[in-house]
Amino acid sequence: MDGQQQRQAVSAAERAIEALASGRPEAARAAARRAAELDQTGNLASLPRAVDQAADDLVGGRQISEMSMAALSAAVGPGPLEAAVARLLS
Repeated sequence: MDGQQQRQAVSAAERAIEALASGRPEAARAAARRAAELDQTGNLASLPRAVDQAADDLVGGRQISEMSMAALSAAVGPGPLEAAVARLLS
């Protein structure tokens, strides 16, 4: 496993979450897909789907729903990305 590539995957996932937080759904979608492409562990495989769901909320003019937040939390699992998702609620 290439540690640098995995760090890049996590960074892309962070960018996806930050893009959601700043109301940029298309940037979030692109970053989530990049994270999944770079991910060598399979831990981020469901992130694009979860980000798409949350981005759809934003595109619809709504806040990110509880269901979308739960999907994001499940997609990132426990760890540093979990804190980034939790910040979306604040």
